[in-house]
Amino acid sequence: QVQLVESGGGLVQAGGSLRLSCAASGRTFSSYTKAWFRQAPGKEREFVTTISWTGDNTYYADSVKGRFTISRDNAKNTVYLQMNSLKPEDTAVYYCAADPAYYGTDWREYHYWGQGTQVTVSS
Repeated sequence: QVQLVESGGGLVQAGGSLRLSCAASGRTFSSYTKAWFRQAPGKEREFVTTISWTGDNTYYADSVKGRFTISRDNAKNTVYLQMNSLKPEDTAVYYCAADPAYYGTDWREYHYWGQGTQVTVSS
């Protein structure tokens, strides 16, 4: 059974930092594109960032560029999202996604998803 499990969410004050992790099990995702999306209450799922399977290519939403960093450790089958200078508008459920072929920003193209982890940023 394929699973993506996110961790590291929580409550943080504006300006603070959090590091999310997404561990894969049941399948080797080392050759898969990985991505992070987020969804705030009443809003559509939003692209945050993505990383190619080699880690050589990354792409960020303008809203998080310069503040968030995606990275991956293929030996551990894990992808990370370092979030700095957090703002209240970053509050959302953050989802990890993976796909064997797609590298992009459209959440509908990703085949594998985690259950999400809540990030809440207080002002």
